Amino acid sequence: MLDATALDALVKRILQARVYDVAIESPLDEARLLSRRLKNRVLLKREDLQPVFSFKLRGAYNKIARLSAAERARGVICASAGNHAQGVALAARELGIKGVIVMPQTTPDIKVNSVKALGGQVVLAGDSYDDAYAHAQTLMAEKGYSFIHPFDDLDVIAGQGTVAQEILRQHRGDIDAVFVPVGGGGLMAGVAAYIKHVRPSVRVVAVEPEDAACLAAALKAGRRITLDQVGLFADGVAVRQIGKHTFDIAKVAVDEVITCSTDEICAAIKDIFDECRSICEPAGALSLAGLKKYVQRDGVQGQTLVAINSGANMNFDRLRHIAERTELGERREAVLAVTIPEKPGAFKAFCQAIGKRSVTEFNYRYSDNADAHVFVGVSLRGGDSERDELVAGLRRKGYAVLDLSDDEMAKLHVRHLVGGHAGLADERLFRFEFPERPGALMAFLTQLGTQWNISLFHYRNHGAAYGRVLVGLQLGQRPLSELRASLDAIGYDYADESANPAYQLFLR
Repeated sequence: MLDATALDALVKRILQARVYDVAIESPLDEARLLSRRLKNRVLLKREDLQPVFSFKLRGAYNKIARLSAAERARGVICASAGNHAQGVALAARELGIKGVIVMPQTTPDIKVNSVKALGGQVVLAGDSYDDAYAHAQTLMAEKGYSFIHPFDDLDVIAGQGTVAQEILRQHRGDIDAVFVPVGGGGLMAGVAAYIKHVRPSVRVVAVEPEDAACLAAALKAGRRITLDQVGLFADGVAVRQIGKHTFDIAKVAVDEVITCSTDEICAAIKDIFDECRSICEPAGALSLAGLKKYVQRDGVQGQTLVAINSGANMNFDRLRHIAERTELGERREAVLAVTIPEKPGAFKAFCQAIGKRSVTEFNYRYSDNADAHVFVGVSLRGGDSERDELVAGLRRKGYAVLDLSDDEMAKLHVRHLVGGHAGLADERLFRFEFPERPGALMAFLTQLGTQWNISLFHYRNHGAAYGRVLVGLQLGQRPLSELRASLDAIGYDYADESANPAYQLFLR
């Protein structure tokens, strides 16, 4: 157990930490939009603006700078596929020593190249962090390198603690709570130790992803435990076991732990973009997600709350997923499965039942002559209460409704799989484009009319200038020329995709 003497010694390390040879004093910016929306003063500590776009260089540099001359001469080594790797590489370069970074062979090229650009000597080993860590330990024993731990080292913790030192210096007024992301706990430990020593009235809230909550699990068990597995969406905090030093500090200096879902993290990424035009990584937005959850849970108003934006090393290919989940995380989209009659005009009647709300997604494939099962996304402004009102209203009008807004499989997979073979000999497939604006989908259905039965419908609002719809229509006994004349009268650009090989293989 950490005693007061040990905590005082750690704070002394923080006060003496060497970080500003490489790090900047990052700004503490007010998030004005969020502050108005949450009715609290929200401040963002912008560690995403550091030279390596993360706080990690603070601890890495402080640790390496305090090595002896003999230790520096032998060089340093770490195992990391993320921000710690860049921090160690930069620190080693600035101090003129050899820095070896062991990374899994599965590490994306962008991360490998970033470390190389900072002067790090990259060694690729194994398929996981554990494999890379084991190889780093072997090289350390063979070559005499000093191992730079990503979080469970007092000098690393002290370097990260300078973030708290800056926060308290930059904002002299009252601070009610500081929210800190937690992976292994280095940043959390340094921040919590310093704040509780200098201003113990400030609440320190640790924030973890629901699928990588190693600190919450350890506090509940009263001891460090190893999670069987962790989610990798917020990879910067995807750690299976909290550090020994960091856990000891958390037990005496952290007031509570909040866990957040992937959707809540995605919503926080968008919030930070709206405020700063900065795209932070999931771990970087984690503390803001926790702050928002804290405000919603406790109903606090008029407080000053600080969230540490810990990094911006975002993989570009994740943006698609984040954009998909943001509205759900903010409770601004409902995802519903609705059963409607399988007959001409049913789509239009259903859209009228939804009212003036914007439809964000509409997926349907014919299955039988009785009922049509529609997967629909609807934009909301009033959160859960409006969603409940929408579902209740549809049910009053006779629709069978299943709310899938919190169904992970539906959101990740089913929305992309609505379709299949219908075996309709009289079906023709058309792809439409129309100007994307409020009510555009309803206008399209109105102009399409009710004389043709819709057997397939796919629409997703991607925020583009033009909406794109894929529609299957049944000819019945009428000629194709009559259908084409109806489509020409709508006035939107369209193309006949009936001969498309993808349609023939997967949907016909």
